[in-house]
Amino acid sequence: MDTVNPVESPHTLALCRLDEIPDGGATAVDATLADGMESLILLRHGEQVDGYLNVCPHAGRRLDYAPGKFLLKNDTLICAVHGATFNRTDGLCIAGPCRGEHLRPVAVCVQGGAIHLADDA
Repeated sequence: MDTVNPVESPHTLALCRLDEIPDGGATAVDATLADGMESLILLRHGEQVDGYLNVCPHAGRRLDYAPGKFLLKNDTLICAVHGATFNRTDGLCIAGPCRGEHLRPVAVCVQGGAIHLADDA
């Protein structure tokens, strides 16, 4: 599973504040990555955040049903288009048309209550 390399360093502008995402919730933000501007999914669990490209590996469509609104159930994220179900912590598709594939992770970090792109090294 390849991590998408960010262009910005951890000391650039924040993607959003941690407290803007409810604990156990998710949001979408736009960020400049090596391939250009991309939509990211930020999934919060406590003080930690996992980031993924907001693209389903099945059909290349966004996973949100409305901008920044995601179907979350227990510890999974569900694609609003075809119902592919992903583990929130590792992006593995556990049910649906792309079973066994992964969401593309994007390295993020929390610093001073804000979420930033991070170096994945």
